[in-house]
Amino acid sequence: MRGLSLFRKKPLPFSTFSSAPFCTSNSNNKLKIFDRQLKRTQRDRAAWLMPPNDPLLHTVAENLLDRLQDCKKTFPTALCLGGSLQAITRSLRGHGAIEKLIVMDSSYDMIQVCKSAVDVSNDDNMEKVFVVGDEEFLPIKESSVDLIISCLGLHWTNDLPGAMIQSRLALKPDGLFLAAILGGETLKELRIACTVAQMEREGGISPRVSPLAQVRDAGNLLTRAGFTLPGVDVDEYIVKYESALELIEHLRAMGETNALSQMNTILNRDTALATAAIYDSMFAAEDGTIPATFQSQWGK
Repeated sequence: MRGLSLFRKKPLPFSTFSSAPFCTSNSNNKLKIFDRQLKRTQRDRAAWLMPPNDPLLHTVAENLLDRLQDCKKTFPTALCLGGSLQAITRSLRGHGAIEKLIVMDSSYDMIQVCKSAVDVSNDDNMEKVFVVGDEEFLPIKESSVDLIISCLGLHWTNDLPGAMIQSRLALKPDGLFLAAILGGETLKELRIACTVAQMEREGGISPRVSPLAQVRDAGNLLTRAGFTLPGVDVDEYIVKYESALELIEHLRAMGETNALSQMNTILNRDTALATAAIYDSMFAAEDGTIPATFQSQWGK
């Protein structure tokens, strides 16, 4: 992508967490924050827009898989769950002695693109199975996989603790759950610019950037899901773009645009132009680029 450069901030380790819950304790609560059908459509589109070697997705995937180096055991059967599938499947070779890899996504197009990429570059003996399925209704038998990897996908689920519980149940005893989700500091510059623009042009605000889990919630999510000895840490990445439009195009190509179920889908043109102008005036660097923060929270 033209004009995109990536900088990684120093990782921030966390070993203690507050008791504030991320969502309601009632697992039967049917609150729908995200429109899953809309997100599926966005991922169908992203399957054909996503560049083959996106620097942000590749970096997050590599840093997630680095956690496997801490484990001496092997993982004969692994499940790659939604999110940055292509980045994970490309980087997974040589990690964990995986013999069988199940690749799952709610988007049929995303699965097809991943399958095509694997067919072209298949240079190992790893068995690969491709499944269209929803993280909220995991179609995997209990105690059937040794490793579950989810890279930047679970933050779009309406019941994140429930999705994690299903993942735990799918793991064999002593299996490993390894996940990265976008954290609450992600796109903070865009949130500020959009809020100011809406106040100026419309006299009020409506959510334009999806809500994300805060750092203090991450440990609670893993504990509530029943994982023992959970570990969480945080990385922040600063991605530089030539304009706010390029940022929006990148979000669209990653399938990371807003999918709130109660969102007003029509954004006033004047508000959109004002958002871009405010973003530039508040955050632009001396070289004319604008920064965007992406916070990834790692859990295992």
